[in-house]
Amino acid sequence: MSIKSIKNGYEVDCRPQGRQGKRYRKRFSTKSEAREYERWLLATKSNKEWIERPKDKRFLSDVISVWYEHKGQQLKSGKANKQKLLNLARDIGNPRVCNFTKRMFIDYRADRLRKGISPATINKAQMLLSGVFTTLISLEEYHGENPLRTTPRIKHSSSEMGFLSKGEIRELLSILSGDELKITKICLSTGARWGEAANLKGSNVSHGKVTFIDTKNGKNRTVPISKILEREISSGKNDKLFDDCYQQIMKKLKSLDFKLPKGQATHVLRHTFASHFIINGGSILALQKILGHATINQTMVYAHLAPDFLNEAVKYNPLSTT
Repeated sequence: MSIKSIKNGYEVDCRPQGRQGKRYRKRFSTKSEAREYERWLLATKSNKEWIERPKDKRFLSDVISVWYEHKGQQLKSGKANKQKLLNLARDIGNPRVCNFTKRMFIDYRADRLRKGISPATINKAQMLLSGVFTTLISLEEYHGENPLRTTPRIKHSSSEMGFLSKGEIRELLSILSGDELKITKICLSTGARWGEAANLKGSNVSHGKVTFIDTKNGKNRTVPISKILEREISSGKNDKLFDDCYQQIMKKLKSLDFKLPKGQATHVLRHTFASHFIINGGSILALQKILGHATINQTMVYAHLAPDFLNEAVKYNPLSTT
């Protein structure tokens, strides 16, 4: 390893893990900067665990930006999550990473609870920030411990998840028309989120199937539909099928006063599809694929609606089988 003088500065040429290890070369305008970089390489990239690693003096907002550069920008919701994380860093006081502790986050969490922020929202923020450290550790962009690794999330009851009855479905469809009616029918027939259905193009509908490409997890999802619905929504064009009518459907849902749980709005259509699917005997595994859930745990919230849910407890308990 060496620091050599070059035109207009100095160059670090270093293999901190030995001759067979990765080579690092970087240019600096001053020799002091070059020496700092060489020391940082030896402390952070060396496989010699006894070498003391320097304190990470970056601000919390800085490591969030590094996370976004390496991973966040690849995610569908990455830009929005970056802003949430930067807001969190600001509210905590944007400490240097070497000074950020579990206690600081717990105090921030308590303050948010006092201000009426829901436990679910706070837990999501904790998950996002913990994910930043986990990602950077795996990429060797951060060499400390994840300060939130052992921080338990706030326990809270599951949010209420309402769905429309058959009568309410008929009532809703009776006051809709045009694109708002078509999009609503797609949501009720496939379990799609409103945005997924509203952004469909003609090329996404063919051969009795609809393919959603603007999904929450970024993966395409194909669901069969009836020929009647296909004829109703297909325009023969490959561009966007529907005009924006989100505000109209919101107003009409509100006017019907269905007593929906807070924050559901058009998402009740997705819950309605899933609930009736299970009530009518559909498979929980099939529902997972239709809804595009990453894990079966997400889909299991509908399992209690199955007509034979846990009936095996009666059939197979030891008193019934002896």
